[in-house]
Amino acid sequence: MGNTSSMLTQYDIEEVQEHCNNTFSQQEIVSLYERFCQLDRNGSGFISQDEFLSVPEFAVNPLSQRLLRMVDGLNFKEFVAVLSAFSPRATLQQKVEFIFKVYDTDCNGKVTFIEMLSVLRDLTGQFISEEQREQVLARVLEEAGYTKESSLVLSDFVKILGNSSLKMEVEVPID
Repeated sequence: MGNTSSMLTQYDIEEVQEHCNNTFSQQEIVSLYERFCQLDRNGSGFISQDEFLSVPEFAVNPLSQRLLRMVDGLNFKEFVAVLSAFSPRATLQQKVEFIFKVYDTDCNGKVTFIEMLSVLRDLTGQFISEEQREQVLARVLEEAGYTKESSLVLSDFVKILGNSSLKMEVEVPID
């Protein structure tokens, strides 16, 4: 499975399915493998930052630089695991865990006001001022029972987003 020139065996497919908690069907995994092979232009079995940036939807995403930190150098199994958060079969917990990783830029298991502000800055660009961003974020945190000084852990994210209907889905075309 490390060499993209090889074909997936039934065992490989089942292993990947298990690794991603069955969020993708076997047909979807085969389609994802074909896409992975297209992205892996040098046939190394891993996808680099440049190869990810060749996907137009990824390149224009305001969070692409944050996402690159999470996806650079992935093999196929890891690639599917990352994408599993975007499966319609993914649980709310899986989606929240993915969002938490996007915010937790230093990977210390905590998200600070500064980290949240940084993501908000990436998402809003020049459309609102830094002062407005800080005020909005402080108000949102306050409404959720937190302050600017709070460091949020995964369970806080689950508490805050637990009642929402996160629409984070991609369609995997099946040939």
